[in-house]
Amino acid sequence: MYRILIVDDEPIILKGLQVLIQQSELPISSIRMAANGQEALERMEEELPDFIFSDVRMPVMDGLELCKRIQEMDADVQTVVISGYGDFEYARQCVGYGVKEYLLKPVSKGQLHELLAKLAKGKSKRRQSGYLSIAKMDRWLEQFEQAVYFLEKDTLERLLDEWEQEIEGYQLQRAQYVELVEQFDHLLMKKLKARSVNIAVVPLQLRQDCSAEAACKRFRDHISETFRNLEKMRKGKVKDPVEEAKLYIEQNLRSEVSLEEVADMLGIHPNYFSLLFKQMTGETFIQYRIRCRMNQAKKMLGMQHIRITDISYEVGYADHSHFTKMFKKMEGLSPSEYRLKKLGIQ
Repeated sequence: MYRILIVDDEPIILKGLQVLIQQSELPISSIRMAANGQEALERMEEELPDFIFSDVRMPVMDGLELCKRIQEMDADVQTVVISGYGDFEYARQCVGYGVKEYLLKPVSKGQLHELLAKLAKGKSKRRQSGYLSIAKMDRWLEQFEQAVYFLEKDTLERLLDEWEQEIEGYQLQRAQYVELVEQFDHLLMKKLKARSVNIAVVPLQLRQDCSAEAACKRFRDHISETFRNLEKMRKGKVKDPVEEAKLYIEQNLRSEVSLEEVADMLGIHPNYFSLLFKQMTGETFIQYRIRCRMNQAKKMLGMQHIRITDISYEVGYADHSHFTKMFKKMEGLSPSEYRLKKLGIQ
């Protein structure tokens, strides 16, 4: 089954090509459309097509730039450029970006069907050659890692289905199939471990005489088990870890919340969590916690009926003098001076 993407800023052309492609004998699973190169790249992120038919002159991003981006992706996608007679020389530039076929408008039914058969034949030959490119393998790994790490169950199920379809198309020998599945699983576990996920990560081991069907099932079960373990560790929470941590800090200002405590709650190794938090917020865990406490203290200082000693306790400082010292360090004024000079409260 082949997936096709048509890119043109003219709705009539899009619809016409869609109808002609549907009338071909090619087994097609999806025909998707985009109005320009930028939309096409977005569609490709959602589903990688086998064949792309693209116009040359389009707004936002033209066909030449689109072909260049596709070449940089090193994706197993065959691109056909369709242009008007006046754009013919312009279209020829796309050849330098890996485009091997181009058609002149208007495209006839016979011409298009002949080209589709040629593209399908070339696709089949490449798949029989064996392994995924390194760039394509990396893209698969990144998608799987994100889905598992951020507990995106529906996305993971979709990826597992698409991954099986992908490698089935390569028509590998049984030993090659088993080796590819093991290698992919090993690299995925390694990427998850690099995030220091606080769960046991054990690479999949398959028998060499394992069938392709059994290998796929074992891989699916192994990834699903890893997902469930992480979900259990996180107590089912699927939000961004840093956002979860920030919310937890803000809701527990009275307590001496530690980085280790929050990391354990999220199922992340403390060292990795510390680096991640600093990278995402620009502050250390301690700096963020102090700032949250001082922001809350400033709000409470505006409530005249609350004593400053009570405020220090409410924001996690049992030692009032320590609170006063920290507040002055952050704001340049003591709490009482801030209340008087900034808020006009005596």
